[in-house]
Amino acid sequence: MRAGMGRQCRADRGRRVRAICAAVAMLAVGACSPIYRDHGYVPTDEVLSQVAVGVDTRETVAETVGTPSSSGVLKDSGYYYVSQRMRTYTYHEPEIIDRQIVAISFDQRGVVSNIERFTLQDGNVVALSRRVTDSNIESLGFLAQLFGNVGRFDIGSNL
Repeated sequence: MRAGMGRQCRADRGRRVRAICAAVAMLAVGACSPIYRDHGYVPTDEVLSQVAVGVDTRETVAETVGTPSSSGVLKDSGYYYVSQRMRTYTYHEPEIIDRQIVAISFDQRGVVSNIERFTLQDGNVVALSRRVTDSNIESLGFLAQLFGNVGRFDIGSNL
């Protein structure tokens, strides 16, 4: 009797080990799957087809397409609808895999003058110029900075 029970316990233990290994493998595969995040809103071509260049105004575009997420830098220059899709793997940096921008331009009267769609492939990297004044601190050592003002302090001017 005892020999039969020993085999059954080993068989149960073997099933448990296989079940735990399978669960760990499933978790490992699930952890490596990408996570997608969508941000923003861009109207579809069907919705944009309802907007007529030279006819519709800012108000009718806002009613038809919706309120934009951004507007032009110059007052009353245009509406910009922006969306992007990002993919993230476990510990890797998020990657932008899709970006769309719909730009609706208006003339001085507030009437639609142009509708354009841009994608990630249309994008250009813009190098921004840094307008930072360099300081002279980098060329001085710590002690020179610390003792540089010794003797320059005028107590009379601070009273």
